Amino acid sequence: MKKYLVVLLIVVVGGAILLLPLLKDEPLDFSIRPSAAVFDFKGDPGTFVGKESELKIKLVEDNIKKLEVVYLGKVLKSWKAPKGDLSVTFVPDRVGTSTIQLLSTASDGKEFTDSRYLRVLSDISPVKRKAEVVKEYPHNMMNYTQGLDFYDGDLYEGTGQYGSSRVCRIRLEDGMDKDGLTLGLDGNYFGEGITVMNGLVYQLTWREGKCFIYKLNENYIQLDGEFNFVGQEGWGLCNDGKSLIMSDGSERITFRNPESFQVERVIDVYNDKGPIVALNELEFIDGKIYANVYQTNVVVAIDPESGKILEEIDCSILEGRGRGSGDVLNGIAHNELDGKTYMTGKYWAKLFEVKFVQ
Repeated sequence: MKKYLVVLLIVVVGGAILLLPLLKDEPLDFSIRPSAAVFDFKGDPGTFVGKESELKIKLVEDNIKKLEVVYLGKVLKSWKAPKGDLSVTFVPDRVGTSTIQLLSTASDGKEFTDSRYLRVLSDISPVKRKAEVVKEYPHNMMNYTQGLDFYDGDLYEGTGQYGSSRVCRIRLEDGMDKDGLTLGLDGNYFGEGITVMNGLVYQLTWREGKCFIYKLNENYIQLDGEFNFVGQEGWGLCNDGKSLIMSDGSERITFRNPESFQVERVIDVYNDKGPIVALNELEFIDGKIYANVYQTNVVVAIDPESGKILEEIDCSILEGRGRGSGDVLNGIAHNELDGKTYMTGKYWAKLFEVKFVQ
């Protein structure tokens, strides 16, 4: 028993020694060197693309050997043996949230980093548009629409759900499979977005890290290969004639090589207020990426170079006329042969020819 009392006494006394400075409101000094230099502001900064921005820097130690500000992998400014008040001025040229770093080397050779997240918003307000129905068509209510695309005048649809995922060619007049051209996925795969490019259909899977490739023929759709990918869910897919363009449910869009599925580049999608997340089914129309925003009746038009939102399109009228007992709006297809655009939703009874008006 005495042994336990001694241990308890040591714990109590030790705790009191540690707590006493806190109770006296005095900081503990553990001789920590947080950095030789730091950004002279609190939190993470925000700005607008194209706007000149200034970041101030505070020197914590004297005799610093070297100082660098790094943004998007590039050195914005560097100093040797910096002194006095410092700042860096730059103009961000892309939207999104990225890391900006202050790298400092102290006189003893020790290196420090002060990292912040810099959020860059779009410098324009999106044009407000709405969908207007031109014509209605039947849609197969058994199709949980994940992807919709035209190729050589034919409409192709990719569907989801485990055990019900497939790729099919669709007749506009009745919404059913054209010429029996359909190919189902194994029940272990949940189909997502599709796009057709150079006679090949590409179909994403949701969480299985697969992109299936199908060869098109007048009489059949045949599995021709597959790609594996990691680190992303598969949501929407389209193409610009050169790259596969993929969404993953976030604000990020990834451009991939159609021959290897390797990442070519990535853009973040922002308007003038912040990121637009839950980007779903995609379609490339007249140089812009159109994306359904999942669980909403909004479609956004995106600049594929900068990631800026150019247009926000209210498609509520489609839900009122086509959803019925179905699920959410999803599916955009543009027929380049006649310039017409079509939209539908998951388990919807109707597919609409639409135009986007002011």
